[in-house]
Amino acid sequence: MSLAQEFINTVMFLLPCYIANATPVLSSKIFPRRHPIDMGKNFVDGKRILGDHKTIEGFTIGFLTGSTVGFLLSIIGYHTPFSGAVLSLGTMLGDLTGSFLKRRLNVAPGKALPVADQLLFLVFSLLLYSILVEPVEFLTFIISILITPPLHLLTNFVAFKLGLKSVPW
Repeated sequence: MSLAQEFINTVMFLLPCYIANATPVLSSKIFPRRHPIDMGKNFVDGKRILGDHKTIEGFTIGFLTGSTVGFLLSIIGYHTPFSGAVLSLGTMLGDLTGSFLKRRLNVAPGKALPVADQLLFLVFSLLLYSILVEPVEFLTFIISILITPPLHLLTNFVAFKLGLKSVPW
């Protein structure tokens, strides 16, 4: 298989992750009142567990849209409904983990934590996929790690320009 075809296959494989990661920002446009996942609670260090930006509504929208994309891709043979849901769940759990780390490192909500912002969601989704579905092929993993940071930055910039995000990262 050519490198171009590997690239296309990897992007198609990752679409549930990318969609799940991108859509929670829409929850603020859809739901005027949102509910923080951490319910406003602090961790043992006295800091918020996740913060107000991580909401039940955002998590749900991310998981459902990513899973829907996985289901649609199953029609053309790129996923099963289960594998798309696993990738979407892993994405959302990775995103929550990133927020948890940011709060521990005193990074304000909405501020950047380079590398973690671009890759944690991906690593979690690929890990969960490897555990629950099948191991991710090495070349797919490498291509994923290489293409995701620039794609993540580009899509966040577009979302910023469209007024969906308040910051371009």
